[in-house]
Amino acid sequence: MMDHRANWLLSSLDPDDFVLLEPHMEHVELPLGHVLYEAGELIGHAYFPHDALISLVTLLRDGGTVEMAVFGREGVTGFAGALTTREALGRYLVQLPGTATRIRLEPLQEAFETRPNLRQLFLRYVEALLTQTFQIVACNAVHSVEARCCRWLLSTHDRVGRDELPLTHEFLAEMLGVQRPTVSLITRTMQTAGLIAQRRGVIVILDRKGLEETVCECYANTRRAFERLRLAPS
Repeated sequence: MMDHRANWLLSSLDPDDFVLLEPHMEHVELPLGHVLYEAGELIGHAYFPHDALISLVTLLRDGGTVEMAVFGREGVTGFAGALTTREALGRYLVQLPGTATRIRLEPLQEAFETRPNLRQLFLRYVEALLTQTFQIVACNAVHSVEARCCRWLLSTHDRVGRDELPLTHEFLAEMLGVQRPTVSLITRTMQTAGLIAQRRGVIVILDRKGLEETVCECYANTRRAFERLRLAPS
């Protein structure tokens, strides 16, 4: 069974805080496309991804979606919204399959209220998460689709820790808020440049350094926010 410490937020807990929560930790599989919570539903568990990727998306009247935040092994899904109403802020959707640690909210909230070091760590994480969310808004407003696509690929690569990413053009188009042909054109250009390779439903990172030279500054700004928590790879 995978170690719960595969999640960087859990691995950053003080040993005493980790021991306190460990009896409440459950290892779960998160299949592709699984919806953890719909907007407005009561949140019962927090999820700490290991190698899965979860997106918080808002649904539009025309049936489209817009990504508001992304959660991987650096953090936790469902906790920030549960600090107030316990209602889901949007749809929490598994975008890349994998595993996670699941903890019921009651013991997690009790630990948050009674353990100062844990509370400080989680509040710093929420601050980094807000930095990420605001940066995504700015990025979507002013930067090219190519730069935004590079940001998404690099951030995903950080979070899942593997070069082969099970991503379709349709999915990337939804996350970037563009048409599928636009994504197909951009990824074909990246492949010609030797940055990525593609096969059906999979994008393979070949030249990470090249992607970093193409991406906008939003990627580095968000990464620094999590590095201050030691929640990013060195």
